[in-house]
Amino acid sequence: MVLLKGFVKPEDQIGMVSMCRQLGKGPGGFYRPNLKNGAKLNLWMMSLGKNWDPTARSYGPTRPFDGAQAPTIPDAFKMIAQTANSTASESPQINPDICIVNYYTNSGKLGLHQDKDESESSLTKGLPFISISIGDTAEFMFGDTRDKGKATKIDLESGDVLILGGESRLLFHGISHVKTNTTPTWLKEANEPSSWAYQSYV
Repeated sequence: MVLLKGFVKPEDQIGMVSMCRQLGKGPGGFYRPNLKNGAKLNLWMMSLGKNWDPTARSYGPTRPFDGAQAPTIPDAFKMIAQTANSTASESPQINPDICIVNYYTNSGKLGLHQDKDESESSLTKGLPFISISIGDTAEFMFGDTRDKGKATKIDLESGDVLILGGESRLLFHGISHVKTNTTPTWLKEANEPSSWAYQSYV
C-alpha cells in the first residue's frame, strides 16, 4: 500500500475533470447505481473500459439497464496510473483495462468493501488498483475487516494517488465523508467541480 501525495500535476487534474465531465454526459456516462437490496449508492458512477454491474458484481461490455457500452479509458488516464505505479516500485506493473469513476456530492460516501470482482489471475497476482483523488478532500478508511470502528482513516487530497497491491489488494476500504469546500482554488476556477472524484484502475 503506497500513498503518493500530490502526485498528479495541476494541469493533469484540470484535464481529468474536463474529460470526466465530457464522458459523463454521453452514452455510458454517470448514473446512480442500485445494490441487490434495492438501495442506491451515495455516489454517481461511470465505468470506462468495461462496465461493472454492482448488482451482479461482474464486468461486461455493456450496462444491463440501458445497454450502453462502457466508454474507452482515455490514454492520459492510463499514463498517470502507470507512471504512479512505476513510482511505487513495490507494485506489479499493469496495463489498465478497467476504470471506475466515482463522483461524490457533498453528502457522498462509500461503505467499507473489498474490490474482488476482477479476474482470479489478477487477484492471485496481487495486481494493484490505483485510486486518484480530484477535487474536495475525502476521508478514506481501510482495514482488515468491515468494522468502521477499527478502520484506519486518512485524508486523500486533490492530486493524491493511492495504490493497493500485493498483500494489501483485498483490504476493506471506503469513503466516510467528503470535506466540503476543500477543492484547490485553481481547480475551482478552471472547472468549478462541486465534489471529489475517485478513480480506480485494475
